[in-house]
Amino acid sequence: MSDPLDFSTFDALGDKQWKQHIQMELGGKDYNDTLIWESPEGIAVKPFYSASSQKHQGYVIPNMPRNWQTIVAVFVDDPAVARHLVKTALEQGAKGLYIQANSPFDCAKVFGEIDLSQTRIYLRTSFLDSVFSKKSEAFFQKAKATLHHNIDPLYHLAHTGVWHTNCAADHQILGDLINDFEPEAQILGVHMDLYQNAGATITQQLGYALAHLHEAIHCLQSNGKKTGQLRVTFMVSLGTNYFFEIAKMRALRLLVNRLGKTINLKISCHVLAMPSKRYSTIYDYNNNLLRHTTELMSGILGGANSLCNFPYDELYKKSHAFSQRLSRNQLLILERESFRELGQDMAQGAYYIESLTADLAEKALVLLKDIEASGGFLRQLKSGQIQKKIRESHAKANQDLHANVHTMLGINAFVDEGQRMQDQLELFPFDKKNPRKTLIEPILERRLATEIEQNRYNNETA
Repeated sequence: MSDPLDFSTFDALGDKQWKQHIQMELGGKDYNDTLIWESPEGIAVKPFYSASSQKHQGYVIPNMPRNWQTIVAVFVDDPAVARHLVKTALEQGAKGLYIQANSPFDCAKVFGEIDLSQTRIYLRTSFLDSVFSKKSEAFFQKAKATLHHNIDPLYHLAHTGVWHTNCAADHQILGDLINDFEPEAQILGVHMDLYQNAGATITQQLGYALAHLHEAIHCLQSNGKKTGQLRVTFMVSLGTNYFFEIAKMRALRLLVNRLGKTINLKISCHVLAMPSKRYSTIYDYNNNLLRHTTELMSGILGGANSLCNFPYDELYKKSHAFSQRLSRNQLLILERESFRELGQDMAQGAYYIESLTADLAEKALVLLKDIEASGGFLRQLKSGQIQKKIRESHAKANQDLHANVHTMLGINAFVDEGQRMQDQLELFPFDKKNPRKTLIEPILERRLATEIEQNRYNNETA
């Protein structure tokens, strides 16, 4: 057996020497123009990072979990169908469920007599009903499951353009539930995935999420919420910029912790992460499997408490067993092969990721302060400023896609020109226009490839 490598035998090189060597290898090309690129967040990304280039010695990220859980999404419409999906998911290795519903349902009909002990349940409902919330909390407590209600009136306003009832009434219900339930209950949610799926940059996602949370706290306190401690579940959408997404997750926990200290409130941060809908495609749809894998891996390294995956073909096909199994097994393979349990905050100390974490946190904090100085999140939302900024970010990303500055496999690179989708669509994957009266302009989710794909589809059927 050979002796272990002794790195002390190598001469240490400083940043200046590395840069000089790189400059020589470039053969006369400009170092900055060739190797430094600027992200949509305005961060200049360098070709290498070192200890001497760090603004600090590395962050200790608060509340970083050691393990993560595999979560399977189930939409509750028909209770019998939902029950079958729940049972299958848990039998096949899922540790929790992401339950979506548009109307109240009987928990006993969906989950009755299924062993839910040690299972984590995330709710995402389009309605606000205190009776349903109280019944579901009691049901899952008895079943020894952990329930995250994820009630978020501000998200409902931002997403739909209207309150459930009005600001005061919605937050009164939310505050009453927080006050009435046990201290460990997980009631409040922040659906920051909306901002990513609508086209916001990572800085915007973080800044808006923090402003969103701060506004929710203000509304709760105005309606009688007891102060001192608050448990918050963040719904996070993961994009394709691998290292930036890892840093985003870490920066989120830093920012939540800082906000809590600033307003003298202990905030517990729990994260459910999932792949972005924004980068999914209908053409060359198998690439969605690859995108989801890297997106989920960034969630693992970034410190998500739970991860939920979506079927690769959910944009255009009705739910079916094959794609559900693939999406579930992607997580199970990552769970068994990532060895996350062997370490905590496995990205800590990586110079590039630490630098990105610092830059994103600083820029998001500046944005948060700007929003607060302009009257707060709700005022900015009502004036349309946040919607405008997100539209601009989406337009820039769309422009970059058309100009091939941004690459999407199957869309503007390695395109399968012979692929036809006209006979495969079971669901309509393009933007639907549904004009209706709203209090504010809603924030619309936009897939990046929609325009290119719709033009291609229209030409295909012409």
